[in-house]
Amino acid sequence: MDPRFDDREYRDALDADVLDGLRSWASGNDGEILRPTGVNLRNLNPIVTGSSTLELGWWGYLVGGAPARFASINTRSERLANVKGPLPDRAIVPMSFWREMSKPSRVWHHFATVDDALLGVAAVTRHGLASDGTEYTCYSLVMQPASPHLEHVHDRMPLLINPGLTEDWLTAESRGGELIDAAIAASVPLNERIRVTPDSADKSAGADDRLF
Repeated sequence: MDPRFDDREYRDALDADVLDGLRSWASGNDGEILRPTGVNLRNLNPIVTGSSTLELGWWGYLVGGAPARFASINTRSERLANVKGPLPDRAIVPMSFWREMSKPSRVWHHFATVDDALLGVAAVTRHGLASDGTEYTCYSLVMQPASPHLEHVHDRMPLLINPGLTEDWLTAESRGGELIDAAIAASVPLNERIRVTPDSADKSAGADDRLF
């Protein structure tokens, strides 16, 4: 996250203390690339679990004191849309950009708005215990089909939460399909503002094809 992010659109949705805490974290971690937390790496990052609550979350689920053996860093929006009852607990993961690797060229690309606006990505959460007994809020990012102007790089993209939908995403008890449909519809104007450019700054990212 670039600490120079523009937070104007979130000032009515999140408390000033949350935005200040987020900028402070971004300043202290400027230039770092977020990757899923592993067995030997505690790569925690801020997540918003309420309009006045900012905490450090663990990207991916913990099961039995270890990272889940199943894919858990991302969850498809289509899967959540089929949930019959309310969705699991939810969070918003703030970011100012994300990166994707196009295949088969293996060229990294940078996704952001032209004005470096603060973005909020939908996430579902669950509690997990690390091997030392420490409890964390674990999260999985919600991914939706990519907008047409972005799908040449990757066929999926994060579900961006419109600032006006922040409270509903975090607290509403709507049926899963209803809330996901509303979030996807509200994300369209945000998706259209995203621009993608080649980014070869990091050639040491390893096998992961998605970085934030």
